[in-house]
Amino acid sequence: MNIGLFTDTYFPQVSGVATSIKTLKNELTRQGHQVYIFTTTDPHVDKDAYEENIFRFSSIPFVSFTDRRIAFRGLFQAYEIAKELNLDVVHTQTEFSMGMIGKFVARNLEIPCVHTYHTMYEDYLHYVANGKLIKPVHVKEGTLAFCHHLSGVVAPSDRVLDTLTNYGVKAEMRIIPTGINVDMFADKIGIDIRAKYNLSPDTPIILSVSRIAYEKNITAVITELPNILKQVPNAVFMIVGDGPAIDDLKQQVKDEKMTDHVIFTGEINNDNVNAYYQAAEVFVSASESESQGLTYIEAMAAGLPVVVKSSAYTDDLINAKSLGQTYDKLSDFDDDVAHYLKHPVDKNNPEVKQTLKSKIDAISAKTFASRVLNFYRDLQISQELVVEKSIDTTKD
Repeated sequence: MNIGLFTDTYFPQVSGVATSIKTLKNELTRQGHQVYIFTTTDPHVDKDAYEENIFRFSSIPFVSFTDRRIAFRGLFQAYEIAKELNLDVVHTQTEFSMGMIGKFVARNLEIPCVHTYHTMYEDYLHYVANGKLIKPVHVKEGTLAFCHHLSGVVAPSDRVLDTLTNYGVKAEMRIIPTGINVDMFADKIGIDIRAKYNLSPDTPIILSVSRIAYEKNITAVITELPNILKQVPNAVFMIVGDGPAIDDLKQQVKDEKMTDHVIFTGEINNDNVNAYYQAAEVFVSASESESQGLTYIEAMAAGLPVVVKSSAYTDDLINAKSLGQTYDKLSDFDDDVAHYLKHPVDKNNPEVKQTLKSKIDAISAKTFASRVLNFYRDLQISQELVVEKSIDTTKD
């Protein structure tokens, strides 16, 4: 198949969406399909640089998310390129500029347009005029408008599907959790994280990997850290990533006199992040805004137990204690984290190995891409049947 992925966010931008798209592109390509990325320009990519199968369209920083981009031209250019490539399907990954362009291309080429709903926008309204300008009802209306006339919608989790259903989205929807390149996280790489940050071999490490944004609720983990230290006094909380909340978090650490127990690594190249998972005893998150939790499954693929907020998505994802625990109360969070610090998961235990293998098979990039590809093909068949029915009706 010839597949066009339309997105406002792509590498070198760092985000879960960009990672999801790259994973899908690489695996579909590996399975023999032609995949083309239609995305925005980026200040870190030379405008004359050649990127195979990637087409960039003029863009500007997005309001309130200046590290994200929005295209301001390219509608007809994208159509001409897509026509020349003979695309079989358009798969949009954004509700904004490139998503609208993707819908235009699909409609004019008369091919299926599939959309992945990555972001739970109601969790991010505070970024725009402190939540006073855009309300949840506006998110609902905007989502319904974008999803109108789509061939199908990919929901990465039950939470997304339930939200879209409650909004009233009528397009065919299918739950397809985002997968990862499990091989990338299963093998150790030659970076000694403990030596890099002057930690002794027996220092227990609590790990967080994410964009350092307010909705990730890292502040709650820092607040609970003294309670964890009462049980494991030499533990260290390592925060991997960068983002708009980092200065406030650093100030919180100073105010709570936790500087000896918290390490901010800054942004880490995705190729090296596995070394951090491999070095830690437990991965944590207090976020309540995750729709697919890519870092959760990266940690699990590395054999690292996760302790995260309970939700329909996380309770289904984490179905064995060797994989981690979900919590409702922060007191449970403290005890769960301390437990994994004092009793690390034995990755060599046969039962643990089997549980991990089953989970890895379910979250692999191969499984992810195969499910998406099956959705494409089902929607192609549906569209062909509609066309045939329309022709028959015309003849009558």
